[in-house]
Amino acid sequence: MSTDPYHAVQQEIQSSLATASTLRASFLRIRSTAREDSEELVWARNELKATLAALEADLEDLEESVKIVEETGARLFGLEESEVISRRQYVSHVRREIDSMRAEVEVAPASPLPYGSRSPLVHSMPTSPAAVDDQREWARQEQQMMIQQQDQTIDTIAGTLSTLAEQAGLMGREINEHNE
Repeated sequence: MSTDPYHAVQQEIQSSLATASTLRASFLRIRSTAREDSEELVWARNELKATLAALEADLEDLEESVKIVEETGARLFGLEESEVISRRQYVSHVRREIDSMRAEVEVAPASPLPYGSRSPLVHSMPTSPAAVDDQREWARQEQQMMIQQQDQTIDTIAGTLSTLAEQAGLMGREINEHNE
């Protein structure tokens, strides 16, 4: 009996969406404190755009599978109509999230305010060297956490690849034994 790949893809999308949300928060924080041409802001924007592009590609695959189920009939796949509706709603929800994040990334920087006027944001921006140092330390810690998450993911992938290599070796030996 085949398994429904929808849930595996949904989990992948959830994970990517969480990563995108973290990157979005980081991007917005950096944008509120850094110059528009700062290297950190450019990196954050590009990282978020790349994550959103990958997320959107996965979502399109998921959306296509939901369309196929809708067109063919849920019963053929052993699904209830309510499950198909739930899947459609999930796809729509994620689409709105992606569109919302993309809109925030594409928003042009605010135009300069006339001399003498102050934005409410100005009052919340760090003004003392200590506050700027705190922001830098926070950004450094956030980047360090992201690096650790990436390292854990790479370790997991390495373990999986190692297991696959062992299995391939065992299969090769067994095939040789059968051939002999």
